[in-house]
Parts: sequence; C-alpha cells; structure tokens
Amino acid sequence: MIFRYFFAIFASSRFKHAAALLLLAATATAADSDRLLFHAETLDGRVLASRGADTPFNPASLVKVGTSLWALESLGAEHRYRTVFGVEGDWDKQTGRLAGSLVVQGWGDPDFQAENLFMVARQLNRLKLKRVEGWLRIDGDFWIGWENGVARRALDPRDRADRMGRRLRMIFDPYRWDKSTRAAWEAVCARRGWDSSDPPRVQIVGSVRPGAPADWTPVVIHRSNPLPVLLRRFNVYSNNDIIRVADGLGGPSGLESFLEQRLGVAPGAVELETASGEKHNSLTARTGVRLVRAFLETVQEMGLSVGQLLPVIGCDPGATDRKFPKLARPDRAGSVVVKTGTLINTDGGVAVLGGVFRTPANELVLFCIAAPQSGWKEPEFRGLQQSWLLELIETSGGAVQRPCGGELPFSDTFAETEWVVSWEAL
Repeated sequence: MIFRYFFAIFASSRFKHAAALLLLAATATAADSDRLLFHAETLDGRVLASRGADTPFNPASLVKVGTSLWALESLGAEHRYRTVFGVEGDWDKQTGRLAGSLVVQGWGDPDFQAENLFMVARQLNRLKLKRVEGWLRIDGDFWIGWENGVARRALDPRDRADRMGRRLRMIFDPYRWDKSTRAAWEAVCARRGWDSSDPPRVQIVGSVRPGAPADWTPVVIHRSNPLPVLLRRFNVYSNNDIIRVADGLGGPSGLESFLEQRLGVAPGAVELETASGEKHNSLTARTGVRLVRAFLETVQEMGLSVGQLLPVIGCDPGATDRKFPKLARPDRAGSVVVKTGTLINTDGGVAVLGGVFRTPANELVLFCIAAPQSGWKEPEFRGLQQSWLLELIETSGGAVQRPCGGELPFSDTFAETEWVVSWEAL
C-alpha cells in the first residue's frame, strides 16, 4: 500500500519532470561536454576560449538579438508604434450611437494587448461613443494578443482582420469577457488606479470587414511602449511573435542581409528562415559573438544598457533562472546578461547561450556557446553550459554584479492615447 502511494506520487507529471531533470543532470559525460561549440573574447578582441567557433549550428532564439538590433538601428530608440481608431458615418452625439463603422488602422504594433484596448475604449467612451451600429473595419497590420510564432499566425490579411476583429469586439464589451480578460481588467485598474467596477464599453453590432472606407475620421491614436521596452518584453519571455517586428522591416530575408552586412560576414554565413529563431537557421559561435558585440555597441550608443533589452540572470522572469540556478544565486544575480535559444526537434535540437558580463577590471567579456543535437537532453547541456560559463567568469577574474532593474513593464506601462480631434470638432 505504501509502495503504491509513493509510486503514484513519483508518477505524477510534476515529480516525473523533476526526476527527469535529476537523471539527465547525473548522466552528463565528458563526451557530451566535448560536443559544445563556443567562442569568448573581450571587447577589444582578445580571445579567451574557442572551440568549433566556425562550425555552423542553429542559433534558435539567439536570432531575436539580431531582430532587436535591426529594429533599433532602423527605427530608433524613441520609436513608438501607433494604432489609429476612427469613425465613418453618422454619429449621434447625444446618444453615443454611431450609424456607421468603427475603423482601426494598424501600423504594426507587435505588442498590442487587452490592456491597450482598455485605454482606447476609455477614450472613446469619454468622447461619448458607446455603440457602433455598423461594421468594424480593420486595415493595415493590426494584432491583439499573441499568435505564438510562425506556425499559428494568420497570413491572409482577411483572416487576420477577422480574427483580431473578433478579439476586439469581445474586449470592447464587458458582457462578452472571459476570465482572462476580466483578470486583465482588474490588473490594469490596480496598476493605474482606475475604478474596476466601471469598465468601458463600446458595443459593436455589425461584423468585421477588412480594409478602411474611403472617408473616415481619426478619433484616437494609441502609441505603444518605446521600442526598447517593447523589445525587452519579447526577449525576456523569448516570445516568437517578435516576427511581427521583422515583418515590418523586410522579414527574414531582410534580416539575413542586414546581419551579414552589419556583422561583416560573407554571404551565406547567416542563414535565416525566421526572425524569431523557429525552424531552420544557421550561424557560428564566432558570428554569435559578433552579434552580441554589435548589439552591445548599438545600445550603448543610444544611452542604454544591454540589460535593459535582454534577460539578466537572477533578475528577470522567464526561464533563465531555472536553466542556470547557480548563476541566479544572490551572490551572482545581476552579473550576466544573456539570450538563450532552445529547440527540441528541429535540426536535432539545440541549446544556445549568448551574452556578456563585466569583470572587476571593468573589461567586458562576450560569449556564445551552443550544444547542437541536444534534443531532449537540454537540461543536461544547460548544466554543462553553466559550468563552462562559471569557469570562464572565474578565469576572467569574476563578474561584477549590478543591481536588478525595475519589474518587467506591461504592454501598457508607458503606452499613451491621444485624442485626434476634440468633441466639438466632430
């Protein structure tokens, strides 16, 4: 009886996962360690460690650093994505009814969430718009929420407009809210000091139609978080919908060309199928360090720190603390800024780690380490990578701890809404 009880506990998914991690960690071998590809150097180019540095591998989500670099250099650190809301038809200013269409013009905001739509709905209610008796017209690149990368995104503009339009109609109407939307509303109210008992409501009677009418009037403009804040959210959670950022700049092929030129590598040295790290991509550990170097230089030129855009072990949410627990300890937290990359099945799987730390001698160390063909043994190889990085830190004289920054912002933390026209002018 007792044996069956403990067997049931061990067989539960939670304990099976923990047991699997222990088993994998215990089976790390010298042969596995020999499979690691790595390159590390100081900011002035002095090589500290290197093996297989010119052997191509799939960089997985390390690609997101390239996408972030491309966005920063193309758009600038002050860039905010805008989304315009407007009206078409007859608007009864006394009853708040619009006998016409509500128009949404998207300009590619990749991180527009329910919280942002609450802000817009409140502004529309202040303008006395409460009911739309015509269509919801959606034009341009407009998203609400996540699609989880390349596999699930809506490629057809009509399909995307319909999908996002249905989300918008639901979020605009509290009578349609599900539990997650209501929870998002409560959280926004707690952060912003709003009255949670008085949610905004814009009822849309008609269906969703793609495209904007010929004659419509902009009413409210929503501006996203500044670009560095937005990119930090994508990188900390390694969110594959960062492809939306790249799509507005030229897609994977454009990113590939940009990186080859920006990093000074030969054509074909960077191969990208996606701008998120999904599917088949290729570069080397040496090129990975060049990418980290270029990213570091650009952010510093913009007056930012790399830790404001990439995960800091021991400080940020996400998976880094779980993958590298020794680096997340209080005596080391805040000392290493990284970007991980993980694939389980594609190209046999891979576990990648690229990043930077500062030594007590004020020297920056850049590194990239990869475990190709890691498959389901990712936890084992993460342990090996952690040991390698700890040894690199020790032989470099240590790593300086920096205070953790503020909490990771929400999609609406620094977002703004602006009235395009006054009530009297409509």
